[in-house]
Amino acid sequence: MPDHARSDHPAVQAQLDRLWALSPGADILGLGRITTLLARLGNPQNHLPPVFHVAGTNGKGSTCAFLRAALEASGQRVHVYSSPHLVRFNERIRIAGRLIDDDALAAILDEVLAQAKGIGASFFEVTTAAAFLCFAHTPAVATIIEVGLGGRLDATNVLPPPAVCGIAALGIDHEAFLGRSLTGIAREKAGIAKSGTPLVTMDYARPLRDAIESVAAEVGATVLARGRDWSSEATRTGLSYRDRHGTLTLPRPTLSGAHQSRNLALAVAMIRHQSAVTVPDDALIAAATQARWPARMQQLAKGPLTARLPEDSRCWLDGAHNPSAAIPVARAMASWRSRGPTVLVLGMLANKEVAPVLERLGAMVDLVVTVPVPHHACHAPEELAQQARKLGIEAQCATDPAGALTLIATRFGQPVQVLIAGSLYLAGQVLEANDEAPD
Repeated sequence: MPDHARSDHPAVQAQLDRLWALSPGADILGLGRITTLLARLGNPQNHLPPVFHVAGTNGKGSTCAFLRAALEASGQRVHVYSSPHLVRFNERIRIAGRLIDDDALAAILDEVLAQAKGIGASFFEVTTAAAFLCFAHTPAVATIIEVGLGGRLDATNVLPPPAVCGIAALGIDHEAFLGRSLTGIAREKAGIAKSGTPLVTMDYARPLRDAIESVAAEVGATVLARGRDWSSEATRTGLSYRDRHGTLTLPRPTLSGAHQSRNLALAVAMIRHQSAVTVPDDALIAAATQARWPARMQQLAKGPLTARLPEDSRCWLDGAHNPSAAIPVARAMASWRSRGPTVLVLGMLANKEVAPVLERLGAMVDLVVTVPVPHHACHAPEELAQQARKLGIEAQCATDPAGALTLIATRFGQPVQVLIAGSLYLAGQVLEANDEAPD
């Protein structure tokens, strides 16, 4: 699925236009192009502050958010590379705690694109090279790198041995590139393992665990698995974490959803099993409540978009676009039904399976309102609505999220609980419309 980016800054948009002219504009796995590009740029990936490298089907972004919150709570400056962006391309590159500004972004893209001629580099490869170049030029204590797609052949996997690697929750996504075998997906994610580097993982089913252990053994990485080398347990008030260093009691994460306690624990385990950066326990505790990660069960504030709903309504936003992501979201929604009507606003990209997501989220709602995902190949709203109806769920169509919320207000005329989900690109449109762009 091609990536997309637009900017209100003319110089940035000029570089994005150049990128589209140069790039295939699609996900293309392989390390040859990015290796060549980085060599032309002086191999900046070899000059980064200690790296925390995170893969996973779901939860890797939240894990990165907890890592950043912990490191910054200890008073340290941190670089972060993540994807995709929600509203502005700049969100992908955070330099020493701040999103890259437009002038710097235009300049760095110009520099990278000048060296990318003839390589056929993809959108993500150019973006990755730009991030590495920025990070190599600016002092910081640590660098957090989120894998884009897979792991073994992802453009970020050209890094020298990081301080620590982590793998979050595993599931089926990006089938065209990673296949439908969970064992195969586990091996691809484990491809980020490096010799002598701790590889911190969740507790997976035995076949997945064995696959990861096998890949790690091939390169000489040490696996530290949840349930064996460290453990965590959600409590009534927070999270109890244990490893060989001792026990740590943390508050409940501010990020919504029971699954966020597991992502927090993974971040804590990564920090406690590396030695490149010192992070005190009080900073780990602070990370639970200080982490922010937009569009992951985010309750939207009062704004131009949510004002369309009846007074006392609540509107949540999540990028859930695959079955494994929908499961924890559905669990979080289970308590909403006692508060009144519950509605799902759904828009999904054309390369995503609709039925498994609808089966999980649709079971929690009284109505589904389907919308398109602007500027992307997506399932037509009527097609989504028909699939919902086949599952016995009432469904209607709208042209955009604003129209969906107006329709919901008219349909119910009382406080409602709304979840907007199905695509992070749709989430970006919603945040922009509600004046809540990430900063």
